[in-house]
Amino acid sequence: MLGRSKECAALDQLAASVRAGQSAALVLRGEAGIGKTALLDHLAESVVDCRVARAGSTETEMELPFAGLHQLCGPLLEDIDHLPGPQRDALGIALGLSSGASPNRFLLGQAVLSHLAVVAEERPLICLVDDAQWLDRASAQVLGFVARRLMAESVGFVFAVRASEDDEPAFEGLPELSVRGLNEHDARSLLDSVTLGWIDERIRSRILAEARGNPLALSELPRGSTVADLAGGFARPDAQPVASQIEQSFLSRVQSLPPATQRLLLIAAADPVGDVTLLRRAAERLGIGMDAASPALAAGLLELGTRVRFRHPLVRSASYRAAALSDRKEAHRVLAEVVDADSDPDRRAWHRAHATVVPDEAVAVELVPRPTGRGRVAASRRRQLSSSVRWS
Repeated sequence: MLGRSKECAALDQLAASVRAGQSAALVLRGEAGIGKTALLDHLAESVVDCRVARAGSTETEMELPFAGLHQLCGPLLEDIDHLPGPQRDALGIALGLSSGASPNRFLLGQAVLSHLAVVAEERPLICLVDDAQWLDRASAQVLGFVARRLMAESVGFVFAVRASEDDEPAFEGLPELSVRGLNEHDARSLLDSVTLGWIDERIRSRILAEARGNPLALSELPRGSTVADLAGGFARPDAQPVASQIEQSFLSRVQSLPPATQRLLLIAAADPVGDVTLLRRAAERLGIGMDAASPALAAGLLELGTRVRFRHPLVRSASYRAAALSDRKEAHRVLAEVVDADSDPDRRAWHRAHATVVPDEAVAVELVPRPTGRGRVAASRRRQLSSSVRWS
């Protein structure tokens, strides 16, 4: 948390308010690699006497309606029978617990708000949503609705959102904290802590200038350079956006891993949910043992716990980009084969669509809107994919 005293103080104050019985919400906004995830980790690890629920969105999950809501609220659904009938039905349909027409968004928002309030009666609750700019639209609208209507429920929300010109309107009206780059002193201290050996002062100055105080850039950019480079022979191309430089650094690190490890990372990157069991099944079908993950784990690029978690979203995109198109389609094909078609037909259809090389009527039919499930929102997504599979 070098140089983050202001941000940590704001998060600590939010936690204190929640513990005192007051609800609170905050949007952390900043560029890729600026430290938003680290701040969420700090809050999750430092908060006491509170229950913490987390969700981490990925770009591919934007096509799965209510995926973010399911990830955040799924572990909290021990019992929803206390909800009024219409709210209970709306929440059950949205999370795939029951079938029916697309739920009314207002009823669904009220259901989530009511249920979180009940959960917080036992212990104050803090909900952390990382990369919220990649939430599916339905989840973003519902969670934004809930965060704006918190009062005295002992519930806190923190959304980490990547800064962009096209900001997500779902979080309008919520308090914001802009997470900026480190000052020169802190940036230099961080660079010194991750650089092994002597570094030419001119090279140090250029790295500092290009990183613009971005902590992840300061940590990752030197990794792509040899000791000789840093000692004085360092020559970089024209400066690119920091996010591009970071991803390129991750891409180089992924490509340096053994082939089996790269294929395992590709499967993990292709699955938007981060299901460890699904990853294991898909890997087995391709003849890859889970021990292939060891180099990626040792390099700090991947974590395998209850879920598959990449060090940073740019590691996921780099793992996917590093693979040939044929390998990507193979990964989606295998994932479609191991997904349970009965319990998760939308995800299976989504993987089949991405594995398709030529127009495929059978896949298109699988994507056709169905009268049950998650209703019109899911149906519209399937309709879009169906058109691309038929005609693209």
